[in-house]
Amino acid sequence: MIDPAIQEAKQAVRERMWDTLEAAGLVAPGVHGKIPNFDGADAAAEHLGSLPVWAEADVIKAVPDKAQLPVRVRALEEGKLVYMAVPDMAHERPFYVLDPARLTVPFAEAAAGRGAAAVAPHIGTDEMRPIDLVVCGSVAVNRQGVRLGKGAGYSDLEVALLHEAGLIGPRTTIVTTVHQLQVVDEPIPEVAHDFRVDLIVTEEDVVVCNPVRELPKLRWRDLSSEKVAAIPVLERLAKGGIERA
Repeated sequence: MIDPAIQEAKQAVRERMWDTLEAAGLVAPGVHGKIPNFDGADAAAEHLGSLPVWAEADVIKAVPDKAQLPVRVRALEEGKLVYMAVPDMAHERPFYVLDPARLTVPFAEAAAGRGAAAVAPHIGTDEMRPIDLVVCGSVAVNRQGVRLGKGAGYSDLEVALLHEAGLIGPRTTIVTTVHQLQVVDEPIPEVAHDFRVDLIVTEEDVVVCNPVRELPKLRWRDLSSEKVAAIPVLERLAKGGIERA
C-alpha cells in the first residue's frame, strides 16, 4: 500500500492549490475535491489546438472533467475520435466512444458527462484503436511533468489499463490543460503508479516537460479489495487470474 506520509504530502499540495484558485477567483466555490474547472479553460483548449501534436492526433483519450470539455468539443469538431473515461470507471467497458461521424446530438452535448452517458456507446480496451494523445486534468503540476489529480487515482488506473492493453506507448503524448497558477516550481510527491505528462498547456503558455518516465502498469499491491470490487474491469481481471504485480 502507499505510504501515508506521501499521501498526506500530496493532499497538502492539493489543498493549497484549491485555496489559491478560490482566492484568485479563478474557480467557482466548492472546488475542493475536484479537478478545477478554471477560468481560461477555453483558451487553454484553443492553445492546445494550435500545436502540431494536436494536428497529428487522430485518436484522443480524454478525462470527463468539465475543465477539459472544450478540448473534447474541439476534437469532435475537427473530426477526431474521442475516448472518454466513464466516471469512476464504473462499467465493465469503462470508456465512452465519441465518433463525430455518428453522433446525432450537438458535440457540446455529447462531450459533456451526462450527454455522453445518454448517447455514447461503452467500449472496452479490446475494441479500441491505438491512442495518439492522452488529455488529463490536474489539480497541480510541475515543470518536470509530475501531476496531482484530485486523489481518487482513476486517471492513473486508466493510463495503466490502456498501457497494458498496448493502446498507449512511448510515442503517445500525454498532456494536461490547467491554469497558469496550477503550474508550480516545487517538487511534487509521486509514487510508482503515477504517470508524468509530456506537455502542460495553459491559457497563456506551453511547458515541454521532457519527463524521464516509464508508463505505469497496474500495481495490484496498491489497490484495496474495495477499490477492485468497485471497478468492474479490475474485478474481472482479478478473477481471471491476471498476474498481480
